[in-house]
Amino acid sequence: MIYGNVNNEFFEQQAAILPKPLGDALRFLKTADLANHETGRFPMDLNGVDVILQVMDLETKSREAAKPEIHRKYIDVQFLVAGGPEMAAFFDDDGSNTVLSDELATERDILFYENNAKALEGCVYLTPGTYAIYLPWDIHVPALNVSGEVRPIRKVVMKVPLAACL
Repeated sequence: MIYGNVNNEFFEQQAAILPKPLGDALRFLKTADLANHETGRFPMDLNGVDVILQVMDLETKSREAAKPEIHRKYIDVQFLVAGGPEMAAFFDDDGSNTVLSDELATERDILFYENNAKALEGCVYLTPGTYAIYLPWDIHVPALNVSGEVRPIRKVVMKVPLAACL
């Protein structure tokens, strides 16, 4: 997982050391007018790489109501545009997790795990301008509420093909 904020004074250095498609995704998220973008799922060409842009208006949820997820074909670049704060949990895949729903072979490219009380979780907090990049081996639980308070958020997820970064 990679975590940062597009308003950080070192943003350009942070974007520059990443594979070009990820740096391009971060630059797009920083400069696009995402607050006024329509919601939905949009395929787009980002400097020659076919990516998927998902713009969502939703509410944060409790950790108990959320399921851990993972992707294999895409790297998730999750970006909080407005609202929140949002908490995101993450943990290592040690092979002991139980699969709840496997849609990796579908267009969604997602697998959900059952919650695992034995997993040691970390968390990051997203405020507007903050991003979290989840690689295909990063189990993550996004859009969690902070201190039990449900909050509206505008979130963008840019799905960048792993193959474009290798």
